[in-house]
Amino acid sequence: MDAQPKDPHTVIVNLRDTEGTYTCDINAGKHQMVADEPVPLGGDDLGAAPYQYLKAALGSCTAMTIRMYAERKKWAVENVVVTLRHSRDANKQSVFERDIQIIGNLTDDQRERLLDIADRCPVHKTLSNGTTILSKLVG
Repeated sequence: MDAQPKDPHTVIVNLRDTEGTYTCDINAGKHQMVADEPVPLGGDDLGAAPYQYLKAALGSCTAMTIRMYAERKKWAVENVVVTLRHSRDANKQSVFERDIQIIGNLTDDQRERLLDIADRCPVHKTLSNGTTILSKLVG
């Protein structure tokens, strides 16, 4: 990857080749990833598709938020497994389904509280409240 972000919170995405592919190299601070489309959509399937990364962002933020809260409360959460699906409703609006499995010795009240806390993860809030995207041409 050519471009290195100066700010560790900045992500830089480059098309890998000059033509004929959708494969993107992603530089997220010191982490490198690859995004692509599956073969039936014209990609080379060399990495996760963009919506897979979006679901991964929501799922990982959910799991981390639950764990952080449980640690503060000293609740016995051994693992959190988040399964995500994305579809569109009749109005073409995105719908994310998020199944959350919390593994640990918890009461029903604690589990319900952690489900409420899941909705406080920053990615969930961003997706739920909408966002503004500002685009400009540079260089």
